[in-house]
Amino acid sequence: MGPNSTTPHASVIPIRFLLPAVLTVLLFAMTIFLVILPMVEERLMEGKREMIRELVESAWSSLDGYAARVKAGELTRRQAQTLAAAHIRRLRFGPESKDYFWINDMLPRMITHPYRPDLEGQDVSTFMDSGGKKLFVACVTTVRTAGSGYVDYTWQWQDDPRRIVPKISYVKGFAPWGWIVGSGIYVEDVRAEIAAITGTLAIICLGILAVIVGLLTYAVWHGARITREKQRAEQQARMRREQLFQAAKMVSLGTLVSGVAHEINNPITSIMLNAPSFNKFWEAALPVLDQHVAEQGDFPVAGSSYSRLRERIPQMLASIAADARRVSDIVADLKDFAREKPPEMRDSVDVNDVVQKAIGLATNLIRKSTRHFDATYARDVPTFKGNAQRIEQVVINLVVNACQALTADEQPVTVTTRWDRAADQVVIEVRDAGAGIPADAVQRIKDPFFTTKRDNGGTGLGLAISEKIMQDHGGRLTFETEPQKGTTVRVFFPLQPNETAGGGDE
Repeated sequence: MGPNSTTPHASVIPIRFLLPAVLTVLLFAMTIFLVILPMVEERLMEGKREMIRELVESAWSSLDGYAARVKAGELTRRQAQTLAAAHIRRLRFGPESKDYFWINDMLPRMITHPYRPDLEGQDVSTFMDSGGKKLFVACVTTVRTAGSGYVDYTWQWQDDPRRIVPKISYVKGFAPWGWIVGSGIYVEDVRAEIAAITGTLAIICLGILAVIVGLLTYAVWHGARITREKQRAEQQARMRREQLFQAAKMVSLGTLVSGVAHEINNPITSIMLNAPSFNKFWEAALPVLDQHVAEQGDFPVAGSSYSRLRERIPQMLASIAADARRVSDIVADLKDFAREKPPEMRDSVDVNDVVQKAIGLATNLIRKSTRHFDATYARDVPTFKGNAQRIEQVVINLVVNACQALTADEQPVTVTTRWDRAADQVVIEVRDAGAGIPADAVQRIKDPFFTTKRDNGGTGLGLAISEKIMQDHGGRLTFETEPQKGTTVRVFFPLQPNETAGGGDE
Protein backbone atom coordinates (compact mmCIF):
# COMPACT_ATOMS: atom_id res chain seq x y z
CA MET A 1 0.00 0.00 0.00
CA GLY A 2 1.34 3.40 -1.00
CA PRO A 3 1.43 6.54 1.15
CA ASN A 4 -1.82 7.88 -0.36
CA SER A 5 -3.82 4.68 0.04
CA THR A 6 -5.61 5.96 3.20
CA THR A 7 -6.81 9.20 1.62
CA PRO A 8 -10.24 7.95 0.44
CA HIS A 9 -11.00 6.52 3.87
CA ALA A 10 -9.81 9.69 5.61
CA SER A 11 -12.25 11.79 3.62
CA VAL A 12 -15.18 9.45 4.35
CA ILE A 13 -14.62 9.00 8.10
CA PRO A 14 -15.36 12.61 9.13
CA ILE A 15 -18.67 12.46 7.23
CA ARG A 16 -19.59 9.23 8.98
CA PHE A 17 -18.99 10.87 12.35
CA LEU A 18 -20.21 14.32 11.40
CA LEU A 19 -23.66 13.39 10.07
CA PRO A 20 -24.96 11.87 13.35
CA ALA A 21 -23.39 14.77 15.25
CA VAL A 22 -25.09 17.39 13.08
CA LEU A 23 -28.44 15.58 13.33
CA THR A 24 -28.09 15.36 17.12
CA VAL A 25 -27.41 19.09 17.42
CA LEU A 26 -30.31 19.97 15.11
CA LEU A 27 -32.73 17.71 16.99
CA PHE A 28 -31.60 19.18 20.30
CA ALA A 29 -32.06 22.76 19.05
CA MET A 30 -35.48 21.98 17.56
CA THR A 31 -36.61 20.30 20.77
CA ILE A 32 -35.56 23.28 22.89
CA PHE A 33 -36.87 26.11 20.75
CA LEU A 34 -39.89 24.46 19.12
CA VAL A 35 -41.13 22.26 21.98
CA ILE A 36 -39.70 23.11 25.40
CA LEU A 37 -39.76 26.94 25.21
CA PRO A 38 -43.37 27.13 23.93
CA MET A 39 -44.34 24.55 26.56
CA VAL A 40 -42.73 26.66 29.32
CA GLU A 41 -44.61 29.73 28.08
CA GLU A 42 -47.90 27.86 28.00
CA ARG A 43 -47.41 26.35 31.44
CA LEU A 44 -46.52 29.75 32.94
CA MET A 45 -49.65 31.36 31.51
CA GLU A 46 -51.72 28.45 32.79
CA GLY A 47 -50.12 28.87 36.19
CA LYS A 48 -50.99 32.57 36.28
CA ARG A 49 -54.58 31.89 35.28
CA GLU A 50 -54.82 29.18 37.92
CA MET A 51 -53.36 31.58 40.50
CA ILE A 52 -56.02 34.27 39.97
CA ARG A 53 -58.71 31.58 39.99
CA GLU A 54 -57.53 30.38 43.40
CA LEU A 55 -57.32 33.97 44.68
CA VAL A 56 -60.89 34.73 43.55
CA GLU A 57 -62.07 31.45 45.10
CA SER A 58 -60.49 32.58 48.36
CA ALA A 59 -62.17 36.01 48.17
CA TRP A 60 -65.47 34.29 47.31
CA SER A 61 -65.08 32.12 50.41
CA SER A 62 -64.89 35.26 52.55
CA LEU A 63 -68.26 36.38 51.13
CA ASP A 64 -69.65 32.97 51.97
CA GLY A 65 -68.41 33.46 55.52
CA TYR A 66 -70.29 36.73 55.89
CA ALA A 67 -73.43 35.15 54.42
CA ALA A 68 -73.15 32.37 56.99
CA ARG A 69 -73.11 34.97 59.76
CA VAL A 70 -76.35 36.38 58.35
CA LYS A 71 -77.95 32.92 58.50
CA ALA A 72 -76.71 32.53 62.05
CA GLY A 73 -78.40 35.81 63.02
CA GLU A 74 -75.12 37.53 63.94
CA LEU A 75 -75.52 40.24 61.27
CA THR A 76 -78.22 41.70 59.09
CA ARG A 77 -77.80 41.24 55.37
CA ARG A 78 -76.98 44.93 54.90
CA GLN A 79 -74.36 44.84 57.66
CA ALA A 80 -72.79 41.69 56.20
CA GLN A 81 -72.68 43.16 52.69
CA THR A 82 -71.09 46.38 53.97
CA LEU A 83 -68.42 44.45 55.90
CA ALA A 84 -67.79 42.05 53.01
CA ALA A 85 -67.40 44.88 50.48
CA ALA A 86 -64.97 46.71 52.79
CA HIS A 87 -62.99 43.50 53.30
CA ILE A 88 -62.70 42.78 49.55
CA ARG A 89 -61.76 46.41 48.92
CA ARG A 90 -58.76 46.07 51.26
CA LEU A 91 -57.38 42.83 49.81
CA ARG A 92 -54.16 43.18 47.82
CA PHE A 93 -51.62 40.81 46.27
CA GLY A 94 -48.76 40.85 43.75
CA PRO A 95 -45.09 41.95 43.95
CA GLU A 96 -46.02 45.58 44.82
CA SER A 97 -49.29 44.69 46.63
CA LYS A 98 -51.24 46.70 44.05
CA ASP A 99 -53.27 43.91 42.48
CA TYR A 100 -56.83 43.91 43.78
CA PHE A 101 -60.38 42.52 43.72
CA TRP A 102 -63.66 44.19 42.74
CA ILE A 103 -67.36 43.41 43.12
CA ASN A 104 -70.29 44.22 40.86
CA ASP A 105 -73.81 42.83 40.83
CA MET A 106 -75.83 41.18 38.07
CA LEU A 107 -77.45 44.42 36.77
CA PRO A 108 -74.50 45.16 36.43
CA ARG A 109 -73.86 47.87 39.05
CA MET A 110 -70.47 48.47 40.67
CA ILE A 111 -70.45 47.54 44.35
CA THR A 112 -66.80 48.27 45.15
CA HIS A 113 -63.61 48.98 43.18
CA PRO A 114 -60.49 50.22 45.04
CA TYR A 115 -59.07 52.17 42.06
CA ARG A 116 -62.33 53.38 40.51
CA PRO A 117 -64.44 54.75 43.35
CA ASP A 118 -66.17 56.96 40.78
CA LEU A 119 -67.92 53.84 39.45
CA GLU A 120 -69.19 52.61 42.81
CA GLY A 121 -72.99 52.58 42.98
CA GLN A 122 -73.18 53.31 39.24
CA ASP A 123 -74.84 51.29 36.48
CA VAL A 124 -71.91 49.96 34.43
CA SER A 125 -73.89 48.07 31.81
CA THR A 126 -72.80 50.58 29.17
CA PHE A 127 -69.22 50.91 30.40
CA MET A 128 -66.76 49.90 27.64
CA ASP A 129 -63.02 49.36 27.52
CA SER A 130 -60.70 51.00 24.99
CA GLY A 131 -61.66 48.36 22.42
CA GLY A 132 -65.37 49.01 22.77
CA LYS A 133 -66.10 45.87 24.81
CA LYS A 134 -68.79 46.05 27.50
CA LEU A 135 -66.63 44.24 29.97
CA PHE A 136 -68.98 44.18 32.96
CA VAL A 137 -71.79 42.88 30.77
CA ALA A 138 -69.35 40.17 29.63
CA CYS A 139 -68.69 39.33 33.30
CA VAL A 140 -72.42 38.95 33.96
CA THR A 141 -72.85 36.81 30.84
CA THR A 142 -69.98 34.52 31.91
CA VAL A 143 -71.44 34.05 35.39
CA ARG A 144 -74.96 33.43 34.10
CA THR A 145 -73.65 30.88 31.61
CA ALA A 146 -71.14 28.92 33.70
CA GLY A 147 -71.15 30.38 37.20
CA SER A 148 -67.52 31.50 36.78
CA GLY A 149 -64.89 31.95 34.11
CA TYR A 150 -62.29 34.17 32.44
CA VAL A 151 -62.92 37.50 30.68
CA ASP A 152 -60.42 39.33 28.42
CA TYR A 153 -60.47 43.13 28.07
CA THR A 154 -58.32 46.27 28.43
CA TRP A 155 -58.04 48.18 31.70
CA GLN A 156 -55.84 50.68 33.50
CA TRP A 157 -52.52 49.46 34.93
CA GLN A 158 -53.21 48.98 38.65
CA ASP A 159 -53.73 52.54 40.05
CA ASP A 160 -52.46 54.39 36.94
CA PRO A 161 -55.46 55.48 34.82
CA ARG A 162 -53.17 56.86 32.09
CA ARG A 163 -51.81 53.44 31.18
CA ILE A 164 -54.28 51.09 29.47
CA VAL A 165 -53.16 47.50 28.91
CA PRO A 166 -54.69 44.06 28.13
CA LYS A 167 -55.96 42.16 31.15
CA ILE A 168 -57.35 38.67 31.90
CA SER A 169 -59.72 38.40 34.85
CA TYR A 170 -61.48 35.54 36.58
CA VAL A 171 -65.00 36.22 37.83
CA LYS A 172 -67.29 34.12 40.01
CA GLY A 173 -70.87 34.72 41.00
CA PHE A 174 -72.05 34.77 44.59
CA ALA A 175 -75.68 33.69 44.15
CA PRO A 176 -77.06 34.50 47.65
CA TRP A 177 -76.45 38.22 47.12
CA GLY A 178 -76.42 38.39 43.32
CA TRP A 179 -72.81 39.61 43.42
CA ILE A 180 -69.85 38.91 41.15
CA VAL A 181 -66.33 38.99 42.61
CA GLY A 182 -63.35 39.18 40.27
CA SER A 183 -59.63 39.80 39.97
CA GLY A 184 -57.15 39.66 37.13
CA ILE A 185 -53.61 39.61 35.79
CA TYR A 186 -52.05 41.98 33.29
CA VAL A 187 -51.01 40.23 30.08
CA GLU A 188 -48.12 42.64 29.68
CA ASP A 189 -46.75 41.68 33.09
CA VAL A 190 -47.09 37.99 32.29
CA ARG A 191 -45.39 38.45 28.93
CA ALA A 192 -42.47 40.23 30.57
CA GLU A 193 -42.06 37.36 33.04
CA ILE A 194 -42.33 34.84 30.23
CA ALA A 195 -39.69 36.75 28.25
CA ALA A 196 -37.35 36.76 31.24
CA ILE A 197 -37.77 33.03 31.87
CA THR A 198 -37.50 32.28 28.16
CA GLY A 199 -34.33 34.34 27.93
CA THR A 200 -32.76 32.56 30.88
CA LEU A 201 -33.78 29.17 29.54
CA ALA A 202 -32.46 30.08 26.09
CA ILE A 203 -29.08 31.08 27.55
CA ILE A 204 -28.86 27.85 29.55
CA CYS A 205 -29.89 25.75 26.56
CA LEU A 206 -27.45 27.55 24.27
CA GLY A 207 -24.70 26.91 26.82
CA ILE A 208 -25.58 23.21 26.90
CA LEU A 209 -25.78 23.21 23.14
CA ALA A 210 -22.33 24.80 22.93
CA VAL A 211 -20.92 22.09 25.21
CA ILE A 212 -22.56 19.38 23.10
CA VAL A 213 -21.20 20.94 19.91
CA GLY A 214 -17.75 21.10 21.46
CA LEU A 215 -17.89 17.50 22.62
CA LEU A 216 -19.21 16.31 19.26
CA THR A 217 -16.56 18.32 17.43
CA TYR A 218 -13.91 16.77 19.61
CA ALA A 219 -15.42 13.32 19.09
CA VAL A 220 -15.38 13.83 15.31
CA TRP A 221 -11.82 15.05 15.33
CA HIS A 222 -10.61 12.46 17.80
CA GLY A 223 -12.51 9.65 16.10
CA ALA A 224 -11.06 10.57 12.72
CA ARG A 225 -7.56 10.77 14.17
CA ILE A 226 -7.87 7.41 15.94
CA THR A 227 -9.23 5.85 12.74
CA ARG A 228 -6.31 7.17 10.68
CA GLU A 229 -3.87 5.92 13.27
CA LYS A 230 -5.55 2.55 13.20
CA GLN A 231 -5.29 2.39 9.41
CA ARG A 232 -1.60 3.19 9.56
CA ALA A 233 -1.14 0.76 12.45
CA GLU A 234 -2.68 -2.08 10.43
CA GLN A 235 0.56 -2.06 8.43
CA GLN A 236 2.58 -2.66 11.59
CA ALA A 237 2.84 -5.41 14.18
CA ARG A 238 0.08 -7.01 16.24
CA MET A 239 1.27 -5.14 19.32
CA ARG A 240 0.47 -1.82 17.69
CA ARG A 241 -3.00 -3.09 16.85
CA GLU A 242 -3.59 -3.97 20.51
CA GLN A 243 -2.59 -0.44 21.52
CA LEU A 244 -5.05 1.05 19.05
CA PHE A 245 -7.80 -1.26 20.36
CA GLN A 246 -7.17 0.10 23.87
CA ALA A 247 -7.33 3.66 22.55
CA ALA A 248 -10.68 2.90 20.91
CA LYS A 249 -11.99 1.64 24.25
CA MET A 250 -10.99 4.94 25.83
CA VAL A 251 -12.85 6.85 23.12
CA SER A 252 -15.95 4.77 23.84
CA LEU A 253 -15.60 5.59 27.52
CA GLY A 254 -15.35 9.29 26.68
CA THR A 255 -18.53 9.04 24.61
CA LEU A 256 -20.31 7.31 27.50
CA VAL A 257 -19.25 10.05 29.93
CA SER A 258 -20.53 12.69 27.50
CA GLY A 259 -23.89 10.93 27.36
CA VAL A 260 -24.11 10.71 31.15
CA ALA A 261 -23.31 14.43 31.50
CA HIS A 262 -26.04 15.23 28.98
CA GLU A 263 -28.61 13.12 30.81
CA ILE A 264 -27.71 14.77 34.13
CA ASN A 265 -27.93 18.30 32.73
CA ASN A 266 -31.52 17.84 31.51
CA PRO A 267 -33.15 17.16 34.92
CA ILE A 268 -30.91 19.73 36.63
CA THR A 269 -32.04 22.35 34.09
CA SER A 270 -35.67 21.44 34.77
CA ILE A 271 -35.15 21.78 38.52
CA MET A 272 -33.44 25.15 38.12
CA LEU A 273 -36.34 26.45 36.02
CA ASN A 274 -39.28 25.09 37.97
CA ALA A 275 -38.13 25.69 41.54
CA PRO A 276 -38.06 29.55 41.27
CA SER A 277 -41.47 29.55 39.56
CA PHE A 278 -43.01 27.41 42.30
CA ASN A 279 -41.44 29.70 44.89
CA LYS A 280 -42.95 32.79 43.20
CA PHE A 281 -46.38 31.19 43.04
CA TRP A 282 -46.19 30.27 46.70
CA GLU A 283 -45.00 33.71 47.84
CA ALA A 284 -47.72 35.40 45.78
CA ALA A 285 -50.42 33.26 47.36
CA LEU A 286 -49.20 33.54 50.96
CA PRO A 287 -50.70 36.98 51.79
CA VAL A 288 -54.19 35.95 50.66
CA LEU A 289 -53.98 32.54 52.35
CA ASP A 290 -52.66 34.05 55.60
CA GLN A 291 -55.45 36.64 55.55
CA HIS A 292 -57.98 33.87 55.04
CA VAL A 293 -56.56 31.85 57.94
CA ALA A 294 -56.52 34.95 60.16
CA GLU A 295 -60.20 35.52 59.47
CA GLN A 296 -61.60 32.03 58.93
CA GLY A 297 -59.13 29.75 60.66
CA ASP A 298 -57.04 26.87 59.34
CA PHE A 299 -58.37 24.71 56.50
CA PRO A 300 -57.54 21.25 55.05
CA VAL A 301 -55.32 20.91 51.97
CA ALA A 302 -54.46 17.58 50.27
CA GLY A 303 -54.90 15.47 53.39
CA SER A 304 -53.02 17.95 55.59
CA SER A 305 -53.65 21.49 56.81
CA TYR A 306 -52.57 24.85 55.48
CA SER A 307 -50.63 25.73 58.64
CA ARG A 308 -48.50 22.60 58.22
CA LEU A 309 -47.99 23.08 54.50
CA ARG A 310 -46.97 26.72 55.07
CA GLU A 311 -43.87 25.48 56.90
CA ARG A 312 -43.26 22.38 54.78
CA ILE A 313 -43.38 23.89 51.29
CA PRO A 314 -40.33 26.20 51.78
CA GLN A 315 -38.50 23.16 53.19
CA MET A 316 -39.49 21.11 50.14
CA LEU A 317 -38.21 23.85 47.78
CA ALA A 318 -34.96 24.04 49.75
CA SER A 319 -34.70 20.24 49.48
CA ILE A 320 -35.02 20.50 45.71
CA ALA A 321 -32.09 22.95 45.61
CA ALA A 322 -30.06 20.70 47.92
CA ASP A 323 -30.74 17.66 45.71
CA ALA A 324 -29.59 19.60 42.65
CA ARG A 325 -26.43 20.50 44.48
CA ARG A 326 -25.94 16.84 45.41
CA VAL A 327 -26.10 15.76 41.76
CA SER A 328 -23.64 18.49 40.82
CA ASP A 329 -21.33 17.40 43.62
CA ILE A 330 -21.36 13.78 42.41
CA VAL A 331 -20.13 14.84 38.99
CA ALA A 332 -17.51 17.08 40.58
CA ASP A 333 -16.41 14.19 42.81
CA LEU A 334 -15.67 12.02 39.80
CA LYS A 335 -13.49 14.77 38.37
CA ASP A 336 -11.77 15.38 41.70
CA PHE A 337 -11.03 11.68 42.13
CA ALA A 338 -9.09 11.66 38.86
CA ARG A 339 -7.24 14.94 39.40
CA GLU A 340 -3.49 15.03 40.01
CA LYS A 341 -3.36 18.20 42.13
CA PRO A 342 -5.18 18.64 45.47
CA PRO A 343 -7.79 21.40 45.92
CA GLU A 344 -6.73 24.76 47.34
CA MET A 345 -6.44 24.76 51.14
CA ARG A 346 -7.27 28.39 51.85
CA ASP A 347 -10.22 28.08 54.28
CA SER A 348 -9.84 28.58 58.01
CA VAL A 349 -11.80 25.47 58.93
CA ASP A 350 -14.00 25.47 62.04
CA VAL A 351 -14.72 21.76 62.35
CA ASN A 352 -17.83 22.31 64.53
CA ASP A 353 -19.34 24.62 61.92
CA VAL A 354 -18.53 22.15 59.12
CA VAL A 355 -20.12 19.23 61.00
CA GLN A 356 -23.27 21.27 61.78
CA LYS A 357 -23.71 22.15 58.08
CA ALA A 358 -23.17 18.54 57.01
CA ILE A 359 -25.76 17.29 59.53
CA GLY A 360 -28.18 19.93 58.29
CA LEU A 361 -27.88 18.64 54.72
CA ALA A 362 -28.46 15.07 55.88
CA THR A 363 -31.35 15.93 58.25
CA ASN A 364 -34.07 14.20 56.22
CA LEU A 365 -32.16 10.93 55.98
CA ILE A 366 -31.27 11.06 59.69
CA ARG A 367 -34.92 11.52 60.70
CA LYS A 368 -36.01 8.63 58.51
CA SER A 369 -33.24 6.32 59.77
CA THR A 370 -33.09 6.77 63.55
CA ARG A 371 -34.94 8.26 66.48
CA HIS A 372 -31.73 8.50 68.49
CA PHE A 373 -29.29 10.90 66.86
CA ASP A 374 -26.85 12.96 68.90
CA ALA A 375 -24.14 15.44 67.97
CA THR A 376 -21.58 16.62 70.53
CA TYR A 377 -19.26 19.54 69.76
CA ALA A 378 -16.12 20.07 71.78
CA ARG A 379 -15.33 23.58 72.96
CA ASP A 380 -12.22 25.55 72.02
CA VAL A 381 -11.40 23.35 69.03
CA PRO A 382 -8.75 25.25 67.03
CA THR A 383 -9.18 26.04 63.36
CA PHE A 384 -6.85 24.80 60.65
CA LYS A 385 -6.15 25.46 56.99
CA GLY A 386 -8.07 23.29 54.56
CA ASN A 387 -11.00 23.06 52.20
CA ALA A 388 -14.21 23.36 54.26
CA GLN A 389 -16.50 22.17 51.49
CA ARG A 390 -14.50 18.96 50.93
CA ILE A 391 -14.38 18.22 54.66
CA GLU A 392 -18.16 18.77 54.79
CA GLN A 393 -18.44 16.21 51.99
CA VAL A 394 -16.47 13.67 54.06
CA VAL A 395 -18.78 14.16 57.04
CA ILE A 396 -21.89 13.80 54.86
CA ASN A 397 -20.53 10.55 53.38
CA LEU A 398 -19.84 9.13 56.83
CA VAL A 399 -23.23 10.18 58.27
CA VAL A 400 -25.06 8.75 55.25
CA ASN A 401 -23.15 5.47 55.56
CA ALA A 402 -23.97 5.32 59.27
CA CYS A 403 -27.69 5.83 58.62
CA GLN A 404 -27.71 3.23 55.86
CA ALA A 405 -26.04 0.72 58.17
CA LEU A 406 -28.94 0.79 60.66
CA THR A 407 -31.46 -2.02 60.64
CA ALA A 408 -34.00 -0.36 63.01
CA ASP A 409 -34.84 3.21 63.95
CA GLU A 410 -34.11 2.42 67.61
CA GLN A 411 -30.40 2.07 66.82
CA PRO A 412 -28.47 5.31 67.57
CA VAL A 413 -26.04 7.39 65.51
CA THR A 414 -23.66 9.81 67.23
CA VAL A 415 -21.29 12.43 65.86
CA THR A 416 -18.54 13.89 68.04
CA THR A 417 -15.78 16.46 67.59
CA ARG A 418 -12.72 16.84 69.81
CA TRP A 419 -9.20 18.22 69.93
CA ASP A 420 -6.43 15.74 70.65
CA ARG A 421 -3.94 18.08 72.31
CA ALA A 422 -1.26 15.44 72.69
CA ALA A 423 -1.20 14.62 68.96
CA ASP A 424 -2.10 18.23 68.00
CA GLN A 425 -4.92 17.11 65.73
CA VAL A 426 -8.67 17.66 65.35
CA VAL A 427 -10.85 14.53 65.37
CA ILE A 428 -14.34 13.86 64.04
CA GLU A 429 -15.98 10.61 65.13
CA VAL A 430 -19.12 9.05 63.60
CA ARG A 431 -20.51 6.03 65.46
CA ASP A 432 -23.49 3.83 64.60
CA ALA A 433 -25.03 0.76 66.20
CA GLY A 434 -25.95 -0.84 62.88
CA ALA A 435 -25.04 -4.06 61.13
CA GLY A 436 -21.31 -3.42 61.00
CA ILE A 437 -19.00 -4.12 58.05
CA PRO A 438 -18.52 -7.74 56.91
CA ALA A 439 -15.04 -9.09 57.68
CA ASP A 440 -14.31 -9.82 54.02
CA ALA A 441 -15.14 -6.20 53.07
CA VAL A 442 -13.18 -4.27 55.71
CA GLN A 443 -9.91 -4.32 53.73
CA ARG A 444 -11.64 -3.17 50.54
CA ILE A 445 -14.09 -0.49 51.69
CA LYS A 446 -11.76 2.33 50.56
CA ASP A 447 -11.26 0.84 47.10
CA PRO A 448 -12.87 2.83 44.25
CA PHE A 449 -16.20 1.37 43.06
CA PHE A 450 -16.27 -1.29 45.77
CA THR A 451 -19.65 -1.34 47.55
CA THR A 452 -21.84 -3.77 49.49
CA LYS A 453 -24.94 -1.76 48.47
CA ARG A 454 -24.79 -2.13 44.70
CA ASP A 455 -28.42 -3.35 44.53
CA ASN A 456 -29.55 -0.23 46.44
CA GLY A 457 -27.84 2.26 44.15
CA GLY A 458 -24.43 2.44 45.83
CA THR A 459 -21.54 3.55 43.63
CA GLY A 460 -18.61 2.66 45.86
CA LEU A 461 -17.14 6.15 45.48
CA GLY A 462 -18.03 7.76 48.84
CA LEU A 463 -15.24 6.33 51.01
CA ALA A 464 -12.72 6.33 48.16
CA ILE A 465 -13.31 10.05 47.63
CA SER A 466 -13.28 10.68 51.38
CA GLU A 467 -9.92 8.91 51.64
CA LYS A 468 -8.56 11.08 48.81
CA ILE A 469 -9.78 14.26 50.57
CA MET A 470 -8.15 13.18 53.84
CA GLN A 471 -4.84 12.56 52.04
CA ASP A 472 -5.06 16.05 50.53
CA HIS A 473 -5.35 17.46 54.07
CA GLY A 474 -2.52 15.33 55.40
CA GLY A 475 -5.00 13.44 57.56
CA ARG A 476 -6.21 9.88 57.88
CA LEU A 477 -9.42 7.86 58.05
CA THR A 478 -9.79 4.87 60.41
CA PHE A 479 -12.49 2.23 61.00
CA GLU A 480 -13.48 0.08 63.96
CA THR A 481 -16.30 -2.35 63.27
CA GLU A 482 -17.98 -5.32 64.86
CA PRO A 483 -20.66 -7.34 63.03
CA GLN A 484 -24.18 -6.69 64.39
CA LYS A 485 -22.86 -4.13 66.89
CA GLY A 486 -21.90 -1.20 64.70
CA THR A 487 -19.04 0.81 63.26
CA THR A 488 -16.97 3.74 64.48
CA VAL A 489 -15.23 5.93 61.89
CA ARG A 490 -12.69 8.58 62.89
CA VAL A 491 -11.07 11.25 60.77
CA PHE A 492 -7.91 13.00 61.95
CA PHE A 493 -6.79 16.45 60.75
CA PRO A 494 -3.30 17.52 61.83
CA LEU A 495 -3.07 21.20 62.73
CA GLN A 496 0.33 21.29 61.00
CA PRO A 497 -0.06 18.94 57.99
CA ASN A 498 2.92 17.26 56.39
CA GLU A 499 4.50 19.04 53.43
CA THR A 500 3.57 16.05 51.30
CA ALA A 501 -0.13 16.33 52.18
CA GLY A 502 -2.33 15.83 49.16
CA GLY A 503 0.36 14.17 47.15
CA GLY A 504 0.69 10.68 48.53
CA ASP A 505 0.45 8.42 51.52
CA GLU A 506 1.00 9.64 54.99
